[in-house]
Amino acid sequence: MADNLGITVKKEKDFSEWYTQVIQKAELADIRYNVKGFLVFQPWSVLSMEKMYKYLEKVLQKKGHKPYWYPTLIPERNFKLESSHIAGFTPEVFWVTSHGDNQPIEEKLALRPTSETAFYQMFSYWIRSYRDLPFKTYQRAQVFRYETKATRPFLRSREFHWVETHCAHATKEDAMKQVYEDMNTTKEVLHDIYGLPFMFFERPEWDKFPGAERTFAADVLNPDGKVIQQPSTHLLKQSFAKAFNVTYKDKEEKDQFVWITCYGPAISRIFASVIIVHGDDKGLRFPWKIAPVEIVIAVIKPNEELLKKAEKIKEKFQEQDFSVEIDATERTFGEKCFFWELKGVPIRIELGEKELKENKLGLFRRDLSKREKVEEKDLVKEVKNIAQEFDKNLTEQADALFNNKISPAKDKKSLKAGIESGKIVKSEFCSVANEGRTCAEWIEKETQAFVRGTRLDETEKPKGNCIICEKKATALVYIARSY
Repeated sequence: MADNLGITVKKEKDFSEWYTQVIQKAELADIRYNVKGFLVFQPWSVLSMEKMYKYLEKVLQKKGHKPYWYPTLIPERNFKLESSHIAGFTPEVFWVTSHGDNQPIEEKLALRPTSETAFYQMFSYWIRSYRDLPFKTYQRAQVFRYETKATRPFLRSREFHWVETHCAHATKEDAMKQVYEDMNTTKEVLHDIYGLPFMFFERPEWDKFPGAERTFAADVLNPDGKVIQQPSTHLLKQSFAKAFNVTYKDKEEKDQFVWITCYGPAISRIFASVIIVHGDDKGLRFPWKIAPVEIVIAVIKPNEELLKKAEKIKEKFQEQDFSVEIDATERTFGEKCFFWELKGVPIRIELGEKELKENKLGLFRRDLSKREKVEEKDLVKEVKNIAQEFDKNLTEQADALFNNKISPAKDKKSLKAGIESGKIVKSEFCSVANEGRTCAEWIEKETQAFVRGTRLDETEKPKGNCIICEKKATALVYIARSY
């Protein structure tokens, strides 16, 4: 039974199968719901994602964002007001066209794929003066996109859970300050709380969000060499403000169009990176702050006396605001170890007749895969100490994932070699404006990798020629395979 509980493949050797087994065996999601591309989120993922939401929303509110709840349905006419936006999203939209016994409705309604056209309609009612700006909002919601590629739980589905922020500003400069703030929020939450390393890129012209003037996105690197796009933030074109007539009166009482930004951290997709980056050959490893349960008390051969002791220990930890679960099942001790290491619980306390007699309990920590004996009187203190350093350890281990993962390329051969070895390739490139698109298409066709963009913190300047067309390079770009 223990073998069935554990992961049967190595993460580095068969990442795809490892990911599938973790989701199934750790009971994160069930894909058997009978609508393709939609999954049932099970308690072990929901408990963690609720904590992820809590930290993200706390940071957003601290920075002045106010929460809203918008309708799930968006009228078709809202989409049509901004032409590039509807062109970008129409292929992915789920449309509601009838009600009741197949009776047609007056106007097609979209299940929101994103909410720009809902928010900005209301902005036009609420924003009147420069005194109202910046106007910083967000909502926690589900969005729906008819994903035509192969779906994968949490990574790519047709319904995902996210937070989207929408902010209006008086000037373009103020709007860009918001974009930089969004990037900093990503670091504060994704890296400093969830423990995920990432690189922020400005996307090339052909890969911008529909209707954006500039798009920036965080890419998290997987052990298999692919990147996952995580939060993106956008400086939108003023065509949105003009389409929805979002104006304000400046200090001279003149009407001006606002500048709008939007930011979209998808919690369910970020959860995929938590699984992938922190997990190991035994299964999940949750950072302490977002673990569904922080401590499990594994009772060895349960009896009445041991169960009473387990309850007392549980109460002590709950008094300190720790989340605790007791495993008094009939599973063998080995099976309990397999099970809770698979589930990624940070601390396992081991309690049996021997531990009861010696007043020393076994303590296993998932960050270091280390077991020790601890005096019962010191147990709470020791766990508190571990809690303080647990996330730091996981984050440092995750940061090491990026070590030596950037591979410079000077020609097509070294580009292909870098991509095949699971690296992010850095190279000189003709242009991230549309004239560079042909070279990007060659890269996609020949390597199945994509130009992710340029880095704002890049200090090196292009000196040579484009790696593909050999014209004079104007940018240093990063290239990687992606989900």
